[in-house]
Amino acid sequence: MSKINISPRISTLPLSAVRKLVPYANETKKKGVLIYHLNIGDPDIKTPEAMLKVLKQWQINPIGYAPGIGEPIFLDALLTYYHRLGQIFVKKEDLIATIGGSEAVAMALFAVTSQGDEVLVFEPFYSGYLPPAHLFGVKLVAVPTRIQDGFHLPPKKTIESKITTKTKAILFCTPGNPTGTVYTRQEMKMLVALAKKRGLFLISDEVYREFIFVNRSHVSLLEFMTQIPDQAILVDSLSKRYSLCGARLGVLLSLNKAVIKGVSIMAQGRLSGGLIDQHLAAKLIDVPHSYISAIQKEYRKRRDFLYEGLLSIPGVTMTKPEGAFYCMVSLPVKNAEQFCIWLLTHFRDNNETVMLAPGAGFYITPGQGKNEVRIAYVLKISQLKRCIQIIAQALSAYNTQVM
Repeated sequence: MSKINISPRISTLPLSAVRKLVPYANETKKKGVLIYHLNIGDPDIKTPEAMLKVLKQWQINPIGYAPGIGEPIFLDALLTYYHRLGQIFVKKEDLIATIGGSEAVAMALFAVTSQGDEVLVFEPFYSGYLPPAHLFGVKLVAVPTRIQDGFHLPPKKTIESKITTKTKAILFCTPGNPTGTVYTRQEMKMLVALAKKRGLFLISDEVYREFIFVNRSHVSLLEFMTQIPDQAILVDSLSKRYSLCGARLGVLLSLNKAVIKGVSIMAQGRLSGGLIDQHLAAKLIDVPHSYISAIQKEYRKRRDFLYEGLLSIPGVTMTKPEGAFYCMVSLPVKNAEQFCIWLLTHFRDNNETVMLAPGAGFYITPGQGKNEVRIAYVLKISQLKRCIQIIAQALSAYNTQVM
């Protein structure tokens, strides 16, 4: 009998930069070790009570399918949300409810590219963009950004030099994951101008819209959408905003009717998102602004504490994040991934250790990010203080014992 082989598409699928070290963590936890998770952006802040009440009072039985494009009550709530942002041009038919922001990214890529096409990304970028691009046969082309520039966009000519006849779109995230960078109005205008000039789609991932720590407002692609109605796609999610990661609630927004029609067919093909999840999320219109304000204040405090604490460690360098709840940190090690593994397998302080996300997983340029890690500050300040202590002690021990 001849050997049965699985598809190269799946056997060569990139590992998640966020979860690739989970097997090491699981083995360590079996030994009773406490691990502080700085590797994944899973908020510890409570979900709004208005949403939880839906679960407590749920009476619809049986629990059937929602429409493929989204439960009407959820789409209505999303429409209200975008209108409250001042984007009154948005219509209900411009929205598709997705199973998290990740599905919205995948659907957007599938809608605007063909096998062999290219999409520009600004490096370092969210590693979750890699799997759908890989599966669709789309090449992500890196445009480098620099830590000394706060990971802001390079000059227009640098971006334009990466555009070829195969380039179909520019995919970006602001506020940024993994960098925390918040693009300025001038940067957004530059991207819109490039899209107009070169006939490209812009796919803007704005999951962290509300988490801004600098003295300027978030500049959304929505503000430019009527200028490039056929070229703009917004990707959004409720996961971080309302601590709903486990509910898998996202949205794709576009004025391009062909994109919406195609994505609607995709949505029908996977039947629907969760009915209960969407009814729960529809209560977003009842969540007071004070909830978001309190979250923003808390993450800013965490950012400030973490930034000062990490920079007190010899050899550590980083730029201060402007938004979201992530930072890229350069460590005084030759190989940050090996250090991250060693943290889980060998290092203990009072039977505790820390899990970090290796920075190289947020790059596609060989050799880049090798001494970097991404940190998600989704723990309380008392826990972040302990994490800084562990990282400092671990680096000292690692450079003495291993390097």
